[in-house]
Amino acid sequence: MKITFYGATRTVTGSMYVIELGGKKLLLECGIHQGPREQSEQQNLKLPFDPAQIDAMILSHAHLDHSGNIPTLIKQGYAGDISMTAATRDLLGLMLRDSAHIQEADTAYVNKKRKQQGQPEKQPLYTMADAEKALDSFVSYSYERTFSPMTGVKAVFHDAGHILGSAMVELELNENGKTKSFLFTGDLGRKGLPIIRDPYQPKGADHLLMESTYGDRLHSPIEESTRKLKDLVQQVCRRKGKVIIPAFSVGRTQEIVYELHRMFEANTLPRVPIYVDSPLSVNVTGIFKLHPECFDAETRAMITNHDDPFGFGRLTYVTNSEDSKKLNAMKEPAIIISASGMCEAGRILHHLRNSVEDTRNAVLIVGFQAEGTLGKKLVDKWPSVRIFGEEHQVRAQVEVLNGFSAHAGKDELLDFIQKAKNGFGQVTLVHGEEKQSLAFAQSLKELGHKVEVPVYGQSMEL
Repeated sequence: MKITFYGATRTVTGSMYVIELGGKKLLLECGIHQGPREQSEQQNLKLPFDPAQIDAMILSHAHLDHSGNIPTLIKQGYAGDISMTAATRDLLGLMLRDSAHIQEADTAYVNKKRKQQGQPEKQPLYTMADAEKALDSFVSYSYERTFSPMTGVKAVFHDAGHILGSAMVELELNENGKTKSFLFTGDLGRKGLPIIRDPYQPKGADHLLMESTYGDRLHSPIEESTRKLKDLVQQVCRRKGKVIIPAFSVGRTQEIVYELHRMFEANTLPRVPIYVDSPLSVNVTGIFKLHPECFDAETRAMITNHDDPFGFGRLTYVTNSEDSKKLNAMKEPAIIISASGMCEAGRILHHLRNSVEDTRNAVLIVGFQAEGTLGKKLVDKWPSVRIFGEEHQVRAQVEVLNGFSAHAGKDELLDFIQKAKNGFGQVTLVHGEEKQSLAFAQSLKELGHKVEVPVYGQSMEL
């Protein structure tokens, strides 16, 4: 039995891994690659294996860098089940259709300019029809329930504490009388984050496939990030500007809204309106309310007491495009939360285009930004950035708050490994930029662990 790494190797996007045993193939994840447009288009379109030869697929969670290329997989011949948690299934019913809509809309926008320049039209990676067809393949399982996705494999989902429905995937692999235990963390969450439960702590496994997004850095405490968020909002309001927050529609948006709700309840913020400008975020928040099995005790208590942390008085959810455009014409202070989290698509691009050149405004980055994305350029303080093909000077204040990250930091990753009573025979690090993955690998080696940081296309015997 072996595993081949086809994505998120020394980078943080496009998660995709194939396990082979007994003449069959199991696919873990089918993420979309995010980055420079031309490179991403080619990488997402050309899957590195024949989808028709894959026998089963398991998905850890709904974020598009893990799930976003499922419609392409099916369009190119995959015909099996895709196993996931119930909350992930419900989220993807929205997210894949939203992804298709954004691709269609962005392609139409780009094609207008290409037509003016005499260039041929482009086609979206997949259409709404492709996304909706993919939903027929979804099969959901509760946490801690054993299932068999294909011959020779038993699987269990454990709560990863990353986003709603996120899961670690524990596998028992059987081939020719040999049995190996395998654990894939998916994206590993943090203890003490609002809304969802803390991550499950495993006892160990023969092989650990682990994310390493923040493998070289520590997160500041959530309390410190909350204070900095409050201070930033107060500063921007005093200069009558806007706070623009690019946020993933699943997880980060709800966490920021939750923290703002608590601040307003404590009367520590000025009377400033908040807009969540993302149809997907609106619908996703509705799905959050359907899955209390994923909530921590504090959030359950709030809902039991009829206190809605996702829909308080100063919050407006914006769904239609006309209302979204009106936000750009507003003169008064406001907080605008919009997707996508890496500033690569969606309505956030329009808000950045209209706000980034105004010194009164601030752009608040609350999640990891992959190399090559617009969000990473803002984090790296580029003096100007291209948005919809046009150059814009970055005059707005840009701040980064990684304390709101739903990814475990270096100390939390180490703690996860060290607390496994039976240990891990082999640790393989994925889903991290090369610098982060190699740094974390070195930390583990110094503690006596056997570690590998694979490159794209590498295979490893299990």
